[in-house]
Amino acid sequence: MAFHTFSGRFVAGLALTGFMLAAAGCQSGDNGILNLGLGKKDPTAPPPPQDPKILASQLNAYCPRVTVRDGTAFFNTYANEARKPKPKLKKTGDAEADAAAQAAADAAAATPPDDSARIIYQASIADVTRDCSRADGQLTMKIAVAGKIVPGPKFSPGTITMPIRTAVMHGTDVLYSQIHQYQVQVTDPSVATQFVFTDSNVVVPAPTAPDYQAYAGYDETAPKTTTDKPKKTHRKRAAATN
Repeated sequence: MAFHTFSGRFVAGLALTGFMLAAAGCQSGDNGILNLGLGKKDPTAPPPPQDPKILASQLNAYCPRVTVRDGTAFFNTYANEARKPKPKLKKTGDAEADAAAQAAADAAAATPPDDSARIIYQASIADVTRDCSRADGQLTMKIAVAGKIVPGPKFSPGTITMPIRTAVMHGTDVLYSQIHQYQVQVTDPSVATQFVFTDSNVVVPAPTAPDYQAYAGYDETAPKTTTDKPKKTHRKRAAATN
């Protein structure tokens, strides 16, 4: 009788132990509801992303892109023509008719004239490119601008001057900016003349990140060079004294 009792307790103990092991096995799985993230890592899970870093080889190969800003790809020149004076209106004595005539004259004067007939030439930029080299902590760029010149109705063969600006910026900081009065000889008014301008003197500090921006385009706000000769000054001679 005692044997049977001991056997019953032993069997019951084994059953209870098996249940506890089974429960522990279920709870230690990766998908268990009591998994607190303290278990082993999944070997099949992808590694966490690392912070992107610019390699030295990538930075040495970096050459800032050249962009043509809106409104700087075209440059037109016009002939200076004297505008006709505003005609004087004769009063007829009819206030209403005189007012209508004056309003029509004012509207005609406010209408901008057709400048297409005054064009000397039209210049445009078709493409830009660049080349970079590094030495002594500096970045040297060659910025090239290719375009064409189309003669207008007022064109006459000769040398034309185009204001071309090249610049390099780092955010809002201007690292380089230069205006070039580039001259091109145009002799045939019936065809377009191709041109290529190159600025080989762009030198800026070597970048520490690929965040430089280069620009090229026409700058019509640049001051024009003058060819006026300096005026002669006449000095008064001092009166001779005895």
